[in-house]
Amino acid sequence: MSHPAFTGISRRHLRLLRAEVYPVWLAGREGRLHARRGGQRRRRAAGAGRRLILRFTDRLVLTLAHLRLGVPHEALAAAFGVDRCTVTRAIGQVCPLLARRGFARPSGIRLHTLADVFAYAAAEGVTLRLDATEIRVRRPRVGRPGRKAFVSGKVKQNTIKSTVVSDEYGATLWCGGHRPGRMHDTTAARVEGIGALLDAYRQVKVLVDAGYQGLAKDHPGQVTAPPLKLRPGAPPARQAQWEAERKHQSSQRIPVEHAIAELKWWRQLQRLTGRRELLPETIDAVAGLVSDRMITW
Repeated sequence: MSHPAFTGISRRHLRLLRAEVYPVWLAGREGRLHARRGGQRRRRAAGAGRRLILRFTDRLVLTLAHLRLGVPHEALAAAFGVDRCTVTRAIGQVCPLLARRGFARPSGIRLHTLADVFAYAAAEGVTLRLDATEIRVRRPRVGRPGRKAFVSGKVKQNTIKSTVVSDEYGATLWCGGHRPGRMHDTTAARVEGIGALLDAYRQVKVLVDAGYQGLAKDHPGQVTAPPLKLRPGAPPARQAQWEAERKHQSSQRIPVEHAIAELKWWRQLQRLTGRRELLPETIDAVAGLVSDRMITW
């Protein structure tokens, strides 16, 4: 099961990931055992007691297989010879650890917040690419408040949107701002504090698509959006100029589309059939793994 076809990452990446996450998982396990003992010190020596049914490496591998291929918990339980509840508990423990890792850069630092991304872009002279992606989710039950909030105005489906920021090479610098699909991209950018960060880092340039025209209007010279459509009857020379400007801006912004496509390579981010509340954590976990590929391949 450790083959890249199941996990979505190379074996070298898997070894590095295990070395990074295992101490955090072990500390959390010891904390849970300490709380179960009521805060009392352990009576037996370290390592004594019941052995784990699944080693941490197996827990990590089955979590990756679930994220990459969408393998059901029942199938993973049969493959590893354990109960389904054991698999569900293992994924519930490992996935949050992957989600909190942040986004890797070749220098060795990890970016965790939008403020980190803008500070990094200002220091390194990186022009950011900003876009949003939608993931289809299950429709809320009838009678629940906010049922229409997930209906996307673009695809007319129940979705959850996420904001993705990349550099000129298509490397994912940040993925977050998860919200119901009905919220407009410009509104989400303002809620996430992107406007305030643009004011704080005026040297940072951002390329966006047509959904962020409002953000480009608020920050001229910093945020570049596609040129507005021409009115009917424009001269042919002006139409040719508009087409050239549109293509140039699109070619400069395309790396963020490649970053989004790499996220959608993972089955759980193509369409979620489980609980919507778990999707933000799943997106963060996958985005962190995808960003690792810039430094592990």
